[in-house]
Amino acid sequence: MAAFHPPLAVLASAASGSSHVPLALLLPSPGWEKGGRPRKQECRYLHGEFQGPACGRDGPYTPDVFFWCCILFFATFALSSFLKKFKTSRYFPTRVRSTVSDFAVFLTIVIMVLLDFVVGIPSPKLHVPHAFKPTRDDRGWFINPIGPNPWWTALAALVPALLCTILIFMDQQISAVIVNRKEHKLKKGCGYHLDLFMVAVMLGVCSVMGLPWFVAATVLSITHVNSLKVESDCSAPGEQPKFLGIREQRVTGLLIFVLMGCSVFFTSVLKFIPMPVLYGVFLYMGVSSLRGIQFFDRLKLFWMPAKHQPDFIYLRHVPLRKVHFFTAIQLICLVLLWTIKVSRAAIIFPVMVLALVFVRKAMDFCFSKRELSFLDDLMPERKKKLDDGRNEAGGEEEEESQKAMEAAAAASSVQLSVGQTSDLEIPKQSSDR
Repeated sequence: MAAFHPPLAVLASAASGSSHVPLALLLPSPGWEKGGRPRKQECRYLHGEFQGPACGRDGPYTPDVFFWCCILFFATFALSSFLKKFKTSRYFPTRVRSTVSDFAVFLTIVIMVLLDFVVGIPSPKLHVPHAFKPTRDDRGWFINPIGPNPWWTALAALVPALLCTILIFMDQQISAVIVNRKEHKLKKGCGYHLDLFMVAVMLGVCSVMGLPWFVAATVLSITHVNSLKVESDCSAPGEQPKFLGIREQRVTGLLIFVLMGCSVFFTSVLKFIPMPVLYGVFLYMGVSSLRGIQFFDRLKLFWMPAKHQPDFIYLRHVPLRKVHFFTAIQLICLVLLWTIKVSRAAIIFPVMVLALVFVRKAMDFCFSKRELSFLDDLMPERKKKLDDGRNEAGGEEEEESQKAMEAAAAASSVQLSVGQTSDLEIPKQSSDR
Protein backbone atom coordinates (compact mmCIF):
# COMPACT_ATOMS: atom_id res chain seq x y z
CA MET A 1 0.00 0.00 0.00
CA ALA A 2 1.38 3.38 -0.95
CA ALA A 3 1.95 5.77 1.93
CA PHE A 4 0.01 9.04 1.97
CA HIS A 5 2.09 12.22 2.21
CA PRO A 6 0.43 15.59 2.79
CA PRO A 7 1.34 18.52 0.56
CA LEU A 8 4.60 20.16 1.54
CA ALA A 9 4.12 23.62 2.96
CA VAL A 10 7.70 24.08 4.11
CA LEU A 11 9.55 27.13 2.91
CA ALA A 12 13.31 27.50 3.09
CA SER A 13 15.27 30.71 3.14
CA ALA A 14 18.41 30.97 1.08
CA ALA A 15 21.57 31.64 3.01
CA SER A 16 22.18 34.76 0.95
CA GLY A 17 19.04 36.39 2.31
CA SER A 18 17.04 36.04 -0.90
CA SER A 19 13.28 35.53 -1.01
CA HIS A 20 11.69 32.32 0.23
CA VAL A 21 12.00 29.38 -2.11
CA PRO A 22 9.69 26.37 -1.82
CA LEU A 23 11.66 23.50 -0.39
CA ALA A 24 9.95 21.11 -2.79
CA LEU A 25 11.93 22.74 -5.63
CA LEU A 26 15.26 21.95 -3.99
CA LEU A 27 17.00 18.67 -4.63
CA PRO A 28 16.47 16.21 -1.78
CA SER A 29 19.54 15.65 0.32
CA PRO A 30 20.54 12.25 1.71
CA GLY A 31 19.28 13.28 5.15
CA TRP A 32 15.69 13.61 3.97
CA GLU A 33 13.05 11.08 4.82
CA LYS A 34 11.80 8.51 2.36
CA GLY A 35 9.20 10.04 0.04
CA GLY A 36 10.82 13.47 -0.16
CA ARG A 37 9.66 14.85 3.20
CA PRO A 38 12.19 17.09 4.99
CA ARG A 39 13.31 16.38 8.48
CA LYS A 40 13.32 18.99 11.21
CA GLN A 41 17.10 19.19 11.17
CA GLU A 42 17.21 19.78 7.41
CA CYS A 43 14.58 22.51 7.59
CA ARG A 44 16.41 24.30 10.38
CA TYR A 45 19.72 23.92 8.55
CA LEU A 46 18.23 25.63 5.51
CA HIS A 47 16.80 28.37 7.76
CA GLY A 48 13.27 27.32 6.86
CA GLU A 49 10.03 27.58 8.79
CA PHE A 50 7.03 25.25 8.93
CA GLN A 51 3.84 26.71 7.50
CA GLY A 52 0.45 25.43 6.37
CA PRO A 53 -2.30 23.23 7.83
CA ALA A 54 -0.23 20.06 7.39
CA CYS A 55 2.52 21.35 9.65
CA GLY A 56 2.29 21.48 13.38
CA ARG A 57 3.91 23.89 15.75
CA ASP A 58 7.05 21.77 16.18
CA GLY A 59 7.35 20.09 12.83
CA PRO A 60 5.67 18.51 9.85
CA TYR A 61 2.80 16.09 9.73
CA THR A 62 2.82 13.40 12.46
CA PRO A 63 1.06 10.16 11.49
CA ASP A 64 -1.52 8.22 13.53
CA VAL A 65 -2.33 11.05 15.96
CA PHE A 66 -5.99 11.36 14.98
CA PHE A 67 -6.50 7.60 14.95
CA TRP A 68 -4.86 7.29 18.35
CA CYS A 69 -7.06 10.07 19.72
CA CYS A 70 -10.15 8.19 18.54
CA ILE A 71 -8.91 5.04 20.27
CA LEU A 72 -8.30 6.92 23.52
CA PHE A 73 -11.72 8.58 23.34
CA PHE A 74 -13.81 5.44 22.81
CA ALA A 75 -11.61 3.29 25.07
CA THR A 76 -12.09 5.76 27.93
CA PHE A 77 -15.85 5.69 27.52
CA ALA A 78 -15.99 1.88 27.28
CA LEU A 79 -13.63 1.28 30.21
CA SER A 80 -15.49 3.75 32.45
CA SER A 81 -18.80 2.04 31.70
CA PHE A 82 -17.30 -1.41 32.32
CA LEU A 83 -15.69 -0.50 35.64
CA LYS A 84 -18.87 1.24 36.81
CA LYS A 85 -20.86 -1.96 36.17
CA PHE A 86 -18.17 -4.08 37.81
CA LYS A 87 -20.14 -3.84 41.05
CA THR A 88 -22.66 -6.37 39.73
CA SER A 89 -19.98 -8.78 38.52
CA ARG A 90 -19.60 -12.30 39.89
CA TYR A 91 -15.87 -12.01 40.46
CA PHE A 92 -13.94 -10.79 43.53
CA PRO A 93 -15.41 -9.97 46.95
CA THR A 94 -18.10 -7.35 47.42
CA ARG A 95 -15.75 -4.77 48.93
CA VAL A 96 -13.36 -4.99 45.97
CA ARG A 97 -16.16 -4.70 43.41
CA SER A 98 -17.68 -1.73 45.22
CA THR A 99 -14.32 0.05 45.42
CA VAL A 100 -13.63 -0.45 41.72
CA SER A 101 -17.11 0.77 40.83
CA ASP A 102 -16.84 3.88 43.02
CA PHE A 103 -13.46 4.90 41.56
CA ALA A 104 -14.25 3.85 37.98
CA VAL A 105 -13.53 7.24 36.39
CA PHE A 106 -10.32 7.82 38.34
CA LEU A 107 -8.97 4.35 37.50
CA THR A 108 -9.87 4.85 33.84
CA ILE A 109 -7.94 8.13 33.65
CA VAL A 110 -4.87 6.58 35.28
CA ILE A 111 -4.93 3.57 32.94
CA MET A 112 -5.38 5.70 29.81
CA VAL A 113 -2.60 8.11 30.80
CA LEU A 114 -0.18 5.22 31.35
CA LEU A 115 -1.22 3.64 28.04
CA ASP A 116 -0.69 6.92 26.21
CA PHE A 117 2.75 7.27 27.79
CA VAL A 118 3.76 3.74 26.81
CA VAL A 119 2.60 4.06 23.19
CA GLY A 120 4.38 7.38 22.78
CA ILE A 121 2.22 8.95 20.08
CA PRO A 122 2.12 12.73 20.69
CA SER A 123 -1.60 13.16 21.44
CA PRO A 124 -2.87 16.62 22.47
CA LYS A 125 -2.53 17.14 26.20
CA LEU A 126 -4.38 19.26 28.72
CA HIS A 127 -3.10 22.82 28.60
CA VAL A 128 -2.47 24.11 32.11
CA PRO A 129 -0.74 27.31 33.23
CA HIS A 130 2.72 27.06 34.75
CA ALA A 131 2.28 29.87 37.28
CA PHE A 132 -0.48 31.01 39.63
CA LYS A 133 -1.30 34.36 38.07
CA PRO A 134 -3.95 35.96 35.82
CA THR A 135 -4.09 34.61 32.30
CA ARG A 136 -3.36 37.96 30.69
CA ASP A 137 -0.39 40.07 31.70
CA ASP A 138 -2.22 43.36 31.15
CA ARG A 139 -4.78 42.78 33.92
CA GLY A 140 -4.74 42.15 37.65
CA TRP A 141 -6.80 40.02 39.97
CA PHE A 142 -9.65 42.54 40.15
CA ILE A 143 -11.33 44.25 37.21
CA ASN A 144 -13.12 47.57 37.07
CA PRO A 145 -16.73 46.76 36.11
CA ILE A 146 -16.99 49.77 33.79
CA GLY A 147 -13.38 50.15 32.70
CA PRO A 148 -12.71 52.47 29.77
CA ASN A 149 -16.29 52.17 28.51
CA PRO A 150 -18.64 55.19 28.67
CA TRP A 151 -21.08 55.54 31.59
CA TRP A 152 -24.17 54.66 29.56
CA THR A 153 -22.90 51.12 28.91
CA ALA A 154 -23.81 50.27 32.52
CA LEU A 155 -27.43 51.12 31.76
CA ALA A 156 -27.37 49.31 28.41
CA ALA A 157 -26.05 46.19 30.13
CA LEU A 158 -29.33 45.81 32.03
CA VAL A 159 -31.01 44.09 29.09
CA PRO A 160 -28.44 41.27 28.63
CA ALA A 161 -28.13 41.06 32.42
CA LEU A 162 -31.87 40.34 32.63
CA LEU A 163 -31.53 37.57 30.04
CA CYS A 164 -28.62 36.03 31.92
CA THR A 165 -30.60 36.21 35.16
CA ILE A 166 -33.45 34.23 33.58
CA LEU A 167 -31.04 31.60 32.27
CA ILE A 168 -29.13 31.21 35.53
CA PHE A 169 -32.33 31.08 37.59
CA MET A 170 -33.85 28.34 35.45
CA ASP A 171 -30.59 26.38 35.29
CA GLN A 172 -30.20 26.52 39.07
CA GLN A 173 -33.81 25.64 39.86
CA ILE A 174 -34.04 22.82 37.32
CA SER A 175 -30.86 21.24 38.70
CA ALA A 176 -32.15 21.59 42.27
CA VAL A 177 -35.52 20.03 41.39
CA ILE A 178 -33.84 17.05 39.71
CA VAL A 179 -31.54 16.47 42.68
CA ASN A 180 -34.38 16.75 45.23
CA ARG A 181 -36.71 14.29 43.50
CA LYS A 182 -38.81 12.08 45.76
CA GLU A 183 -37.29 8.91 44.37
CA HIS A 184 -33.93 9.91 45.90
CA LYS A 185 -35.53 9.64 49.38
CA LEU A 186 -33.67 12.64 50.76
CA LYS A 187 -34.29 13.23 54.48
CA LYS A 188 -32.81 16.70 54.91
CA GLY A 189 -34.84 19.63 53.72
CA CYS A 190 -33.99 21.41 50.48
CA GLY A 191 -32.75 24.99 50.49
CA TYR A 192 -33.76 26.47 47.15
CA HIS A 193 -33.56 30.07 48.36
CA LEU A 194 -30.22 29.56 50.14
CA ASP A 195 -28.71 27.89 47.09
CA LEU A 196 -29.86 30.70 44.82
CA PHE A 197 -28.51 33.30 47.24
CA MET A 198 -25.08 31.64 47.30
CA VAL A 199 -25.06 31.47 43.50
CA ALA A 200 -25.86 35.19 43.33
CA VAL A 201 -23.03 36.04 45.73
CA MET A 202 -20.52 33.93 43.82
CA LEU A 203 -21.63 35.49 40.53
CA GLY A 204 -20.71 38.92 41.91
CA VAL A 205 -17.33 37.73 43.16
CA CYS A 206 -16.50 35.97 39.88
CA SER A 207 -17.53 39.01 37.85
CA VAL A 208 -15.29 41.37 39.83
CA MET A 209 -12.32 38.99 39.47
CA GLY A 210 -13.01 38.20 35.81
CA LEU A 211 -13.55 34.48 36.47
CA PRO A 212 -16.09 32.11 34.87
CA TRP A 213 -19.51 32.30 36.50
CA PHE A 214 -20.39 29.91 39.28
CA VAL A 215 -23.59 28.17 38.20
CA ALA A 216 -25.29 24.85 38.81
CA ALA A 217 -23.90 21.96 36.78
CA THR A 218 -26.80 19.60 36.08
CA VAL A 219 -24.76 16.62 34.86
CA LEU A 220 -22.20 16.88 37.66
CA SER A 221 -24.95 17.25 40.28
CA ILE A 222 -26.76 14.13 39.06
CA THR A 223 -23.49 12.20 38.94
CA HIS A 224 -22.69 13.29 42.49
CA VAL A 225 -26.08 12.11 43.77
CA ASN A 226 -25.78 8.77 41.96
CA SER A 227 -22.36 8.18 43.51
CA LEU A 228 -23.85 8.53 47.01
CA LYS A 229 -26.65 5.98 46.58
CA VAL A 230 -26.99 3.34 49.30
CA GLU A 231 -28.24 -0.13 48.35
CA SER A 232 -29.12 -3.16 50.43
CA ASP A 233 -26.80 -6.14 50.71
CA CYS A 234 -27.80 -9.19 48.69
CA SER A 235 -27.96 -12.32 50.83
CA ALA A 236 -29.50 -14.76 48.37
CA PRO A 237 -28.02 -15.65 44.96
CA GLY A 238 -29.66 -13.68 42.17
CA GLU A 239 -31.30 -11.20 44.52
CA GLN A 240 -31.25 -7.66 43.21
CA PRO A 241 -30.09 -4.92 45.61
CA LYS A 242 -32.75 -2.48 46.75
CA PHE A 243 -32.27 1.27 46.80
CA LEU A 244 -32.31 2.54 50.39
CA GLY A 245 -31.52 6.23 49.98
CA ILE A 246 -28.72 8.76 49.58
CA ARG A 247 -25.79 9.07 51.97
CA GLU A 248 -26.45 12.71 52.85
CA GLN A 249 -23.40 14.64 54.07
CA ARG A 250 -21.33 17.71 53.20
CA VAL A 251 -17.88 16.13 53.15
CA THR A 252 -17.82 15.11 49.50
CA GLY A 253 -19.06 18.49 48.28
CA LEU A 254 -16.44 20.31 50.34
CA LEU A 255 -13.62 18.01 49.22
CA ILE A 256 -14.63 18.34 45.56
CA PHE A 257 -14.12 22.09 45.57
CA VAL A 258 -11.01 21.90 47.76
CA LEU A 259 -9.41 19.51 45.27
CA MET A 260 -10.50 21.75 42.40
CA GLY A 261 -8.70 24.64 44.08
CA CYS A 262 -5.61 22.53 44.78
CA SER A 263 -5.44 21.48 41.13
CA VAL A 264 -3.51 24.69 40.37
CA PHE A 265 -0.60 23.18 42.29
CA PHE A 266 -0.77 19.86 40.37
CA THR A 267 -0.07 21.30 36.93
CA SER A 268 3.10 19.23 36.58
CA VAL A 269 0.94 16.08 36.73
CA LEU A 270 -2.21 17.28 34.98
CA LYS A 271 -0.31 18.25 31.84
CA PHE A 272 0.15 14.55 30.99
CA ILE A 273 -3.62 13.90 30.69
CA PRO A 274 -4.63 13.61 27.00
CA MET A 275 -7.58 15.67 25.90
CA PRO A 276 -9.34 12.67 24.23
CA VAL A 277 -9.38 10.97 27.64
CA LEU A 278 -11.17 13.95 29.16
CA TYR A 279 -13.65 14.02 26.28
CA GLY A 280 -14.33 10.32 26.85
CA VAL A 281 -15.01 10.99 30.54
CA PHE A 282 -17.40 13.80 29.63
CA LEU A 283 -19.23 11.50 27.22
CA TYR A 284 -19.54 8.83 29.91
CA MET A 285 -20.94 11.34 32.42
CA GLY A 286 -23.48 12.58 29.88
CA VAL A 287 -24.62 9.11 28.81
CA SER A 288 -24.83 7.81 32.38
CA SER A 289 -27.06 10.74 33.37
CA LEU A 290 -29.54 9.82 30.59
CA ARG A 291 -30.48 6.61 32.34
CA GLY A 292 -34.03 6.83 33.68
CA ILE A 293 -34.97 10.04 31.84
CA GLN A 294 -38.42 9.61 30.28
CA PHE A 295 -37.63 11.74 27.22
CA PHE A 296 -34.73 9.49 26.27
CA ASP A 297 -36.86 6.37 26.81
CA ARG A 298 -39.62 7.77 24.59
CA LEU A 299 -37.11 8.59 21.83
CA LYS A 300 -36.21 4.91 21.61
CA LEU A 301 -39.87 4.00 21.12
CA PHE A 302 -39.83 5.50 17.59
CA TRP A 303 -37.77 2.54 16.30
CA MET A 304 -39.17 -0.13 18.60
CA PRO A 305 -42.03 -2.47 17.62
CA ALA A 306 -45.01 -2.54 19.94
CA LYS A 307 -44.39 -6.13 21.04
CA HIS A 308 -40.83 -5.27 22.18
CA GLN A 309 -41.69 -2.05 24.04
CA PRO A 310 -41.02 -1.99 27.80
CA ASP A 311 -43.87 -1.89 30.28
CA PHE A 312 -43.92 1.87 30.84
CA ILE A 313 -46.81 3.21 32.86
CA TYR A 314 -47.65 5.92 30.31
CA LEU A 315 -48.02 3.30 27.58
CA ARG A 316 -50.85 1.76 29.58
CA HIS A 317 -52.92 4.95 29.75
CA VAL A 318 -51.85 7.08 26.74
CA PRO A 319 -52.18 6.05 23.06
CA LEU A 320 -48.87 5.45 21.31
CA ARG A 321 -49.50 8.09 18.64
CA LYS A 322 -49.96 10.75 21.31
CA VAL A 323 -46.77 9.60 23.03
CA HIS A 324 -44.88 10.06 19.75
CA PHE A 325 -46.53 13.45 19.21
CA PHE A 326 -45.49 14.67 22.66
CA THR A 327 -41.94 13.41 22.11
CA ALA A 328 -41.75 15.10 18.69
CA ILE A 329 -42.71 18.45 20.24
CA GLN A 330 -39.98 18.08 22.85
CA LEU A 331 -37.43 17.09 20.20
CA ILE A 332 -38.29 20.11 18.01
CA CYS A 333 -37.89 22.44 20.98
CA LEU A 334 -34.52 20.86 21.83
CA VAL A 335 -33.22 21.21 18.27
CA LEU A 336 -34.46 24.81 18.12
CA LEU A 337 -32.72 25.71 21.37
CA TRP A 338 -29.46 24.08 20.26
CA THR A 339 -29.58 25.87 16.90
CA ILE A 340 -30.06 29.23 18.60
CA LYS A 341 -27.30 28.49 21.10
CA VAL A 342 -24.63 27.83 18.45
CA SER A 343 -25.71 30.70 16.17
CA ARG A 344 -25.18 34.44 16.40
CA ALA A 345 -28.62 34.78 17.96
CA ALA A 346 -27.40 33.12 21.17
CA ILE A 347 -28.19 36.30 23.10
CA ILE A 348 -31.90 35.43 22.96
CA PHE A 349 -31.33 31.89 24.23
CA PRO A 350 -32.68 32.70 27.74
CA VAL A 351 -35.85 34.15 26.19
CA MET A 352 -36.38 30.94 24.23
CA VAL A 353 -35.91 28.90 27.38
CA LEU A 354 -38.58 31.01 29.04
CA ALA A 355 -40.81 30.53 26.00
CA LEU A 356 -40.91 26.79 26.75
CA VAL A 357 -43.30 27.60 29.59
CA PHE A 358 -45.84 28.88 27.08
CA VAL A 359 -45.24 25.86 24.82
CA ARG A 360 -46.04 23.61 27.76
CA LYS A 361 -49.17 25.63 28.46
CA ALA A 362 -50.28 25.28 24.84
CA MET A 363 -50.10 21.49 25.17
CA ASP A 364 -53.25 21.60 27.28
CA PHE A 365 -55.19 22.05 24.05
CA CYS A 366 -53.68 18.90 22.48
CA PHE A 367 -53.61 16.56 25.46
CA SER A 368 -55.92 15.90 28.33
CA LYS A 369 -54.84 16.51 31.91
CA ARG A 370 -54.77 12.80 32.57
CA GLU A 371 -52.44 12.18 29.61
CA LEU A 372 -50.12 15.02 30.64
CA SER A 373 -50.01 13.65 34.18
CA PHE A 374 -48.36 10.51 32.79
CA LEU A 375 -46.20 12.16 30.11
CA ASP A 376 -45.00 15.24 31.98
CA ASP A 377 -45.07 14.44 35.67
CA LEU A 378 -42.17 14.71 38.10
CA MET A 379 -43.19 11.44 39.72
CA PRO A 380 -40.67 8.72 38.75
CA GLU A 381 -41.68 5.72 36.68
CA ARG A 382 -41.26 3.28 39.55
CA LYS A 383 -43.53 5.33 41.82
CA LYS A 384 -46.17 5.58 39.12
CA LYS A 385 -46.19 1.81 38.65
CA LEU A 386 -46.57 1.26 42.38
CA ASP A 387 -49.47 3.68 42.59
CA ASP A 388 -51.09 2.17 39.53
CA GLY A 389 -50.69 -1.32 41.00
CA ARG A 390 -52.23 -0.17 44.28
CA ASN A 391 -55.14 1.38 42.45
CA GLU A 392 -55.69 -1.80 40.47
CA ALA A 393 -55.42 -3.89 43.63
CA GLY A 394 -57.85 -1.57 45.39
CA GLY A 395 -60.28 -1.85 42.47
CA GLU A 396 -60.02 -5.63 42.51
CA GLU A 397 -60.63 -5.70 46.27
CA GLU A 398 -63.70 -3.52 45.85
CA GLU A 399 -65.01 -5.81 43.13
CA GLU A 400 -64.36 -8.89 45.25
CA SER A 401 -66.04 -7.34 48.28
CA GLN A 402 -69.02 -6.33 46.17
CA LYS A 403 -69.28 -9.85 44.76
CA ALA A 404 -69.04 -11.28 48.27
CA MET A 405 -71.83 -9.01 49.47
CA GLU A 406 -74.01 -10.02 46.53
CA ALA A 407 -73.31 -13.70 47.22
CA ALA A 408 -74.15 -13.26 50.90
CA ALA A 409 -77.41 -11.51 50.03
CA ALA A 410 -78.32 -14.28 47.60
CA ALA A 411 -77.54 -16.96 50.21
CA SER A 412 -79.71 -15.26 52.83
CA SER A 413 -82.64 -15.07 50.38
CA VAL A 414 -82.28 -18.78 49.62
CA GLN A 415 -82.28 -19.67 53.33
CA LEU A 416 -85.34 -17.54 53.84
CA SER A 417 -87.26 -19.27 51.05
CA VAL A 418 -86.23 -22.71 52.29
CA GLY A 419 -87.44 -21.87 55.79
CA GLN A 420 -90.80 -20.72 54.50
CA THR A 421 -91.23 -23.86 52.39
CA SER A 422 -90.47 -26.21 55.32
CA ASP A 423 -93.09 -24.58 57.48
CA LEU A 424 -95.75 -25.07 54.81
CA GLU A 425 -94.94 -28.65 53.86
CA ILE A 426 -94.58 -30.26 57.31
CA PRO A 427 -98.05 -31.53 58.37
CA LYS A 428 -99.29 -31.07 61.89
CA GLN A 429 -100.04 -34.15 64.03
CA SER A 430 -103.73 -34.86 64.75
CA SER A 431 -104.94 -34.38 68.28
CA ASP A 432 -107.19 -37.45 68.07
CA ARG A 433 -104.25 -39.77 68.29
